[in-house]
Amino acid sequence: MAGIFSGFDKLGLGNLGKEELFEDPKKKVVEVKKDSQPKKLQLVNEEDYLFDKKYKCPVCESDFEAKTVRTGKVRMKNVDIDLRPDYDELDQNKYDVIACPACGYAALGRYFPTLNKYQIDDIRVKICMNYKHEPNREPVYSYEYARRLYQLALANAVVKKAKNSEKAYICMKTAWVIRGETQRLDPDEEGYEAKKKENDAQEKELLENALNGFIMARQSEEFPIAGMDSTTLDYLIAALAVETGQREIASKMISDILVSRTANSRIKDKARFLKEMLAEG
Repeated sequence: MAGIFSGFDKLGLGNLGKEELFEDPKKKVVEVKKDSQPKKLQLVNEEDYLFDKKYKCPVCESDFEAKTVRTGKVRMKNVDIDLRPDYDELDQNKYDVIACPACGYAALGRYFPTLNKYQIDDIRVKICMNYKHEPNREPVYSYEYARRLYQLALANAVVKKAKNSEKAYICMKTAWVIRGETQRLDPDEEGYEAKKKENDAQEKELLENALNGFIMARQSEEFPIAGMDSTTLDYLIAALAVETGQREIASKMISDILVSRTANSRIKDKARFLKEMLAEG
């Protein structure tokens, strides 16, 4: 857990380092994930695919702008087994957190406007009063800056006592951002192996926590969960279990999908692919 919360002090939020990430009725432990293969990608002019979108902060009511990917401008070339979209032109996942520069409130786009009075009060006390803003001075988001935004979103989720599914979703998407950075590392550059090893370890920890959080959410929350129906969430749990080496969990979820009367043929095909991966592993 220390790896996820490390760095909060840079945001003025070091006091959150001892918080529990998930409210866990039944603790589950997960193991390691398989290493992703690095890919050396050709980057394009990322700035051409972005625009500044206006928002109003529900905590401090400040108006601000955040960089957003132009809808329909990027082309998806691949989808990872855990449903991470991979685009040709840029890593769209870097831009999914909305963060108020005035007070430090941050959340994934789907959760940003939805706060109750008690959550606002907690964020004002535990985030806003301590937050140290570090502005982005570049026309695009670096991976380092994107990670800080995700970390800030996770801090806010912990403070506002968000549902386990929201915290799990943040963990998973942070892992996706780290994976995107790893794919774009240059194997010929000095320090490549050390950076890749560090990224792989961080991605593993985040996927493990995402798996645990989604399992807890499945047991206690009503659908849709993080925008997913039951079949999609079961598949995602199976995929995360495969990635993190949880064969028993993966096998059970895959079997449930394959015998389900409500799962469509597309999701069953994906489940069969996971089953083949398990057999090969």
